[in-house]
Amino acid sequence: MMIVLPTPTTLARPLLLTMLLLGAATVPVVASAQRSDAAAGSPVRVYPIDPERAPRPTLRAVRTTHPPVIDGRPDEPEWLRADSATDFVQQLPTTGARAIYRTVVRVLYDADHLYVSSINYDPTPGRAITAGIQRDFVSSNSDAFAIALDTYADRRNAFLFIVNPKGAIRDEQTYDDSRTIVEAWEGVIDVRTATLRMPSGDSAWTVEMAIPLRTLRFDGTRDVQDWGLNFLRRVRRVNESSYWAPLERQYRVHRMSKAGTLVGLQGLRQGRNLQIKPYVVASNAQGAQVLPPAYGTKSDAGADLKYGVTPALTLDLTYNTDFSQVEVDQEQVNLTRFSRFFPERREFFIENAGAFTFGDVEERNFRMGATLRDFTLFNSRRIGITPDGRPVPILGGGRLSGRAGAWNIGLLDMQTRTLDTIPGEQFAVGRARRNVFGNSDVGVLVASRSGNGSYNRSYGADANLRPLPNMVINSYVAASDAPGDSSDGYAARASLGYRGRLWNSSAMWKRVSNQFDPGVGFVRRRGMQQLFATTGVHARPALPLTQEVNPYVEADYITDLSNEMQSRSLQAGLNLLFRPEGEVGVELSDEFDRLDAPFTIYPGQVIPVGRYAWRDATAHYSTGDGRALAATVAATVGGFYDGTRRAATTSLVWRVRYNLSLEGSAQRNDVTRDAGAFTADVASLRVRYAWSTSLFGSAYTQYNSQTRAFVTNARLNFRYRPLSDVYLVYTERQDTRSWVRNERVLALKITHMTAF
Repeated sequence: MMIVLPTPTTLARPLLLTMLLLGAATVPVVASAQRSDAAAGSPVRVYPIDPERAPRPTLRAVRTTHPPVIDGRPDEPEWLRADSATDFVQQLPTTGARAIYRTVVRVLYDADHLYVSSINYDPTPGRAITAGIQRDFVSSNSDAFAIALDTYADRRNAFLFIVNPKGAIRDEQTYDDSRTIVEAWEGVIDVRTATLRMPSGDSAWTVEMAIPLRTLRFDGTRDVQDWGLNFLRRVRRVNESSYWAPLERQYRVHRMSKAGTLVGLQGLRQGRNLQIKPYVVASNAQGAQVLPPAYGTKSDAGADLKYGVTPALTLDLTYNTDFSQVEVDQEQVNLTRFSRFFPERREFFIENAGAFTFGDVEERNFRMGATLRDFTLFNSRRIGITPDGRPVPILGGGRLSGRAGAWNIGLLDMQTRTLDTIPGEQFAVGRARRNVFGNSDVGVLVASRSGNGSYNRSYGADANLRPLPNMVINSYVAASDAPGDSSDGYAARASLGYRGRLWNSSAMWKRVSNQFDPGVGFVRRRGMQQLFATTGVHARPALPLTQEVNPYVEADYITDLSNEMQSRSLQAGLNLLFRPEGEVGVELSDEFDRLDAPFTIYPGQVIPVGRYAWRDATAHYSTGDGRALAATVAATVGGFYDGTRRAATTSLVWRVRYNLSLEGSAQRNDVTRDAGAFTADVASLRVRYAWSTSLFGSAYTQYNSQTRAFVTNARLNFRYRPLSDVYLVYTERQDTRSWVRNERVLALKITHMTAF
């Protein structure tokens, strides 16, 4: 069903007037909210604790000679000897207020393990929300307890473990103070949860975890250790998120520059830190687009090895690398003239990906004008995947990543096999960064792609600075080099952003030459100069059911290298966040695009050369994630090149039970032009079911009318021991014009991890 909105012209004047009034009103309102001596009866919320100025807490870990039994019941006498972390502070819904739901965390350790217990008091623990019991569950939808550990105490990087009431675990690595999050990282950890009546008579759900020290990386040369530390407690049904080390609402638990400190660690052993993980796989592949060497029934074997060369450097080796268990890419509708960026999903390349990040880096909760989807100097999807998405076998390779003195380094070398008419290639990447001025860094990256008598090299230098706690400066220069001059080009960027409690502003300049073509990178747009600027307000007025009001404006101006305008986008928007959750917003856009060459926007539909200007309006509404049935809807209406576009998008998540969920999404684009009309649709449906925290499955089907693709992917995963899995995966791709089966693959894969 199409959602019809008022025209952009009728919306523009009242929206802009509202934004100006809100912007003027919120400055004194928020300034008053920061004063603790506000007059009684004032409509401004007064926060008892200022997360930005509150001292960072300290917790002492206690050594034990009697390790606790990890059963979810922290009733051993050893726990009572440990210091306790309490007095959590709300981030949401009322920033700076004391947490309503009490949490008590204790930490023990011995030479080989870190032990953590958390008592999460709740008068009705049976109402705690669990959104899945599979590993790496969607934590934002669930009650949760989380711990973030900065094991080098550099206030930049962290290991993160999140647990829900049913004992499911989500683990991640984070880099550069929350800038890069590696969700695919997995560590060996033992976790149990329980629902208990405490001796005091209060009810709680409880967590016990044992983290082997070989799972972590730390400086083993120091006998006495201090680590960065923070804890999160989330009560989803009331949208309360509280932290041990208080955080403003734009930050997450892995913002380690704002963390507390864990002290008292001494005499830790890292062990050999050697893991060997062989695999065997059997598969059957059929279909019109399956290359001859991969057609039919095949079997294969290979192995991965992980070794701690030093306490701070890890070597990963892989032979005959296989990614048959990886979920398929999500279909996208692309109504632009530029290439689409697909995120990496293969475990080997996602792990430690933060060590190689270079390009249009994103800063959490900043609008920076560009992301890694616009430019990245190293895009691992160039390795082992053809431009049309078909896999190329990887013979093997290695990666060395970690710290060497004051430097963070990453070295990668991979070799692909020859497949049909596709020659084998070698890919090499080197990255080095040095921390400067506390929480800033400067670095370089060099990449090479060679094979079949040809080569492509790229290199760059970057600086990511934080001169003030709420200010970021990101900049880089990069160049590419190949035989002849077809790939000899460069790119450069400088950006500045500020995000405080009230204001959110940023500006960016960027330039990319026509010939810039890094062979192991991704560039969305070349031959351009870009100027971007935005400012917005995050006001917290004391209005009923209102959590935050966010008006903003932004301008994006792109020229060619001769300073003639190519594209322009002016936007004004207003978002309203509800209490305890939910959001509604509206955005107006004024667009311009100059085409120097025609492009095909849809099969049979070509946008000719010309200058195009149009306006549109978008409205969206989200219920929030804490409901059993959560929904997001959005609608756009307005012009589009030489025609008009009406678009509607919706996504639904139905949490049927704690171990069963249904997810659906759909997008419809109705475009009308003098040259004809067309409809571009994309839709998907996913089912997730978990029998236990070690046996779970999912099925995913997608339809894209633009590419005429119908894709199905089903996966069953049994984790029979830590980091050892059995996968059964089915994938099918069909062309909806002829219903020809392009690909059908059934694969069985078994891995077995042994640690020494």
